[in-house]
Amino acid sequence: MVLWELFHTFFIMGFVSFGGGYAMIPIIETAVTKYNWMSAEQLTNMIAIAGMSPGPIAANCAILVGYTAAGITGAILSAVAILLPSIILVITVAAFFIKIHHNPVVAAIFYGLKPLVTSLIIYAAISFARTNNLVVLTISFRSISLLLIFALSLFALLKLHWNPIYVILLSGLVGVTLYS
Repeated sequence: MVLWELFHTFFIMGFVSFGGGYAMIPIIETAVTKYNWMSAEQLTNMIAIAGMSPGPIAANCAILVGYTAAGITGAILSAVAILLPSIILVITVAAFFIKIHHNPVVAAIFYGLKPLVTSLIIYAAISFARTNNLVVLTISFRSISLLLIFALSLFALLKLHWNPIYVILLSGLVGVTLYS
């Protein structure tokens, strides 16, 4: 039953999710909660690992969720399920897109999807912030230090144009220093 739930869920996600892996995170979070495949903390850690690992984050998430829920078979089945719709859709769309991509209606549809994708990514960020206690009503050393790491990381990425790998490594070192 778990294997069918994994395959069915990730196959449907692969067909209906637009905007890339980060836009899929809220949908993955909903499925994980619905089927109780892992805790919220495990999900947050899994998304962090999936984001740092090479490859598409949605596929990495599917593999980690599948592995947690049903071992190696679950990981393989989840990976195939989430990637198969993309393969089918890309081949199908590529065959027709060359003929219709200049159509103003098609251009308008894609233009209209851009704000949706942005909102899904912002939703995922807010959801992570809540799960990681970055949005808190009480002031503590932990909450202030988490917000400070967030703000400095964002500053380093946006204003200093640091390589994300350096920001990840530095944030991890700060985490080890502050929380171990």
